Amino acid sequence: MEANFWHDMWESGVVGFHQSEINEYLKNHWSKLGLQGNENVLVPLCGKTLDMLWLAQQGHSVLGIELSPKALEEFLVENNLQAQAIQQGNHCGYQLPNMMLLCGDFFHLTAEQCRDIHVVYDRAALVALPPQMRQDYVLHLQAILPKKSRYLLVTMEFDQTKMPGPPFSVSEEEVRSLFEPFARVTKVEEVPFSRKGHKALEKVFVIEGE
Repeated sequence: MEANFWHDMWESGVVGFHQSEINEYLKNHWSKLGLQGNENVLVPLCGKTLDMLWLAQQGHSVLGIELSPKALEEFLVENNLQAQAIQQGNHCGYQLPNMMLLCGDFFHLTAEQCRDIHVVYDRAALVALPPQMRQDYVLHLQAILPKKSRYLLVTMEFDQTKMPGPPFSVSEEEVRSLFEPFARVTKVEEVPFSRKGHKALEKVFVIEGE
């Protein structure tokens, strides 16, 4: 799970976790967060997800953080977006109306950069990380985000011995152990599906910081 793994993957063009449409769980459950509609939203390990466009269309300001510059470049080109190149701390990136895309290490994000963030949308970050990094990821979110931040989290559960990650299987028990020390966790949907011929579950959680 070194940085080169992700750079090589994006260079190869084999990015199976990228979805060519807006995520249905996002559209179906975003309202359950009880937001006003103008909040700043963090999308960690954003890749080139179209979900960022949907969030911006709802009135949110979006902060996407991604390790691969190629992913962000493809996001701009494929969606015909004009952006201004920026440098912010340890990150380079792009500024767009209602959206900032930062290129660099998620773990280098600071509380200052996230001082106005109150919502996290995570479809592809937690499941992209091995167990120890998942714990570090949640601890870093807790450290850099304001208290009472809210999350919409999508995970997958499957037999990890039959399908090595990433993406990784993240159990509901693990989600609760990671977030419940500082937040209320509510599962809002569970959907069975087949992944590479094996049974799997997708689960969606609304998480509200306390």
